[in-house]
Amino acid sequence: MAGKRGTDKIKGKAKEMTGKVTGNRAKEAEGKVDQAKAEAEESMREVQDRARGAAEPPKRRHN
Repeated sequence: MAGKRGTDKIKGKAKEMTGKVTGNRAKEAEGKVDQAKAEAEESMREVQDRARGAAEPPKRRHN
């Protein structure tokens, strides 16, 4: 799903830029919200991944 996160950020940035160019403040704000949402989802996934790693038992070393 890493591609989807990047795509969501790009779509949000495109909306933001379109809003700036056209003077459509609502579209600009919508783009910023989309970007923030994508970043929040990415952060949530990172926390989940770290939690899974912390829950796993330590690996044994063979010397």
